[in-house]
Amino acid sequence: MVGNTMDEVRLADFARMDEEAFFERLYVEHRKMYAIAFSYLGTETDALEVVQEASCRAWMNRKKLKDEQAFTPWLIRITINCCMDELRRKKRMFPAERLAEEAAQEMKSNERIDLERAMNRMKPKYRHAVILKYYQDMTTAQIALVLNKPEGTIKTWLREGLKQLRKYL
Repeated sequence: MVGNTMDEVRLADFARMDEEAFFERLYVEHRKMYAIAFSYLGTETDALEVVQEASCRAWMNRKKLKDEQAFTPWLIRITINCCMDELRRKKRMFPAERLAEEAAQEMKSNERIDLERAMNRMKPKYRHAVILKYYQDMTTAQIALVLNKPEGTIKTWLREGLKQLRKYL
């Protein structure tokens, strides 16, 4: 009974994490958040905007995090959700803005454009797994923790994602 009380106190302390401790943890993960956002969005400005949005959402929802060990996967999940929100928002973007972006895209190498197009055509669940595995160098166990799915499911998603990439390329 005393053990449970100590655990409850520790979790309550973590939920009330002070601002300085929270932002120290956030700073450690900042580079990873940016890399994930950039791999989803492809531009520095969009990636920086998403990192800022994800940081804000994490701060506002910090009391919902019950386990300090889950901080990094929780933060990555928030970052991915912000990226998906931004991608949805961009789909509703005014066509003139899209034309300017397409002109800028022509400056990139053909292989990168092909890979980006193939990644965008993949099902989102497969794209999430492939990006975390090959862009972020995460293990299947880490990806399973971030996406809150069993490891076997992640392995299947990776296999199917690579199969889709081969088909599109």
